Amino acid sequence: MQIHDHVPNAWGRSFLWGGLVLGLLLVAAFLTHGFGLMPAAAPAPEPVMLLRQGDKIVIPASSPLRKRVAVEPARAEEVGAKLVLPGVVESDPARTAAVLTPLGGRVLEIKVALGDRVRQGQVLALIDSPDLGQAYDDNEKAADTVQLTRKNLERQAEQLKLGTVSTRDLDQARSDNTQAVAEYSRTLARLRTLGVPEQRRPHSTLLAVTAPVSGSVTALAIARGNMINDPTQPIMTVADLGTVWITAMVPEKDIAVVARDLDADVTLAAYPGRVLHGKVLFVSDVIEPDSRRDKVRIAFANADTSLKPNMFATVTILGPKRSRVVLPTSALLMNNDRTSVFIATAPWTFERRTIEAQLEEGTTIALDSGVQPGEQVVVKGGILLND
Repeated sequence: MQIHDHVPNAWGRSFLWGGLVLGLLLVAAFLTHGFGLMPAAAPAPEPVMLLRQGDKIVIPASSPLRKRVAVEPARAEEVGAKLVLPGVVESDPARTAAVLTPLGGRVLEIKVALGDRVRQGQVLALIDSPDLGQAYDDNEKAADTVQLTRKNLERQAEQLKLGTVSTRDLDQARSDNTQAVAEYSRTLARLRTLGVPEQRRPHSTLLAVTAPVSGSVTALAIARGNMINDPTQPIMTVADLGTVWITAMVPEKDIAVVARDLDADVTLAAYPGRVLHGKVLFVSDVIEPDSRRDKVRIAFANADTSLKPNMFATVTILGPKRSRVVLPTSALLMNNDRTSVFIATAPWTFERRTIEAQLEEGTTIALDSGVQPGEQVVVKGGILLND
């Protein structure tokens, strides 16, 4: 009786476990399909941005770059060459005088300072010069000799009338007097050259050095007590600053653009907002060997001396106008040492073109070469086509 009860219970339990496993499998299958745990489908391919066909770049119709690239026709305008150059204010060499002392000696007093304004003939320095005393001595000796030879000539003329001397003696006396007069004239001219009175005065060795022109003292090379042994060396410089030069330095590559009589605008850091208008007065025929630049000068009136030598300036030289292609600066691409743009040779087909850019004015730039008027140029988004 116990055995019969045990067997049905064992089959029942087996059937129960089998049903439970089958239910779990059905639930797993439902969860797998219901929550998308099956392998997903492969993603769609991304659209092609660019295609390269040799030297050309093509933007396919499906590329989103078409919305980011803008093209405009190149236009031609009448523009002039414009060079912006560093410059400096200089005194006019034709109005600048080096002050020399005619004789050597010791500097006793300097009556001016660097930057002072002086008048022509004004005493600049006093020098104790033994050579000046010697010049006075030579003049006095020459004057005395003239008087002596003149008296001898008169005496010989009277003696000839009496027959006590020969004509040869008279000729010799006449020659001596002529030579003495010539020497006296030389010593007088020497004193006049030194700028001193012809008659000796007290302190005759005191030499006054005067200003050769009116102007400003722009250089000073002596001090009180200095010995001047070489009269050919300037002791100071006086410049008339009523007219000054502004010298600009032109790079060698731009020399062909500059010429005399071109308009030039000058600005200085000392006077913001002030623009000086002038014309190119001089273009040097010699290139500076160190800087490889050429000097260009513009003259300006400077009655108020507001333009001071050695001031820095910015010089803008305006060349003659001619037709040039003008592009927005946004079209330019920099690649190493060259500048290029993209040209549309067909709808949505582009090629790179190297250009020579010359003049930049705000947001536009004028070209020397590389693009012809009317060609379609990428003015926006060119960087997206760049390598």
